[in-house]
Amino acid sequence: MLSLISSLLGFASGGLPRVLDFAQSYIQDRGDKKHELALMAMQREREIALAKEGFIAQAKIEEIKTAQVALQTEQIAMQTQAQEKVAMWKHDMKIGEGASTWVINLRASVRPMVTYLFVGLLIVVDVAGIWYAYSTGVAFADAMDMVFSDDEMAILAAIISFWFGSQAFNKK
Repeated sequence: MLSLISSLLGFASGGLPRVLDFAQSYIQDRGDKKHELALMAMQREREIALAKEGFIAQAKIEEIKTAQVALQTEQIAMQTQAQEKVAMWKHDMKIGEGASTWVINLRASVRPMVTYLFVGLLIVVDVAGIWYAYSTGVAFADAMDMVFSDDEMAILAAIISFWFGSQAFNKK
């Protein structure tokens, strides 16, 4: 009997903090909603008073000015980005001054060569995987699932997106 009573007391005391927390949040929520309704009523009265005085037009003018400032900020950011890109190109050209043609060509081919090497590696690994699967008697559909994994497709998509996606965006 004592174990049953202690179990009930333990169960009740375990749930008591949650019940108290719920009650407190309910009371707080009611107070918050009452406060918000009072603020909304005051704001509505203020807007009516401002409308009577003719200040609504001034508020709209301020909104337009704010939008213009945001647009100017965006234009400045775009100009800064364009100037940065031009400065990087000039820097790259300045570094290449006085260098031989093959050094300039080598510098220009680093990223494409890394891409070629990576895609070539993917092709070699995939062909070797398909050949191994074929020679060991694995079904073609199972071999394709093993060889062309989601990770490989993500890497290949990133390469294609870099070379074709970013080029398309840069032309605009």
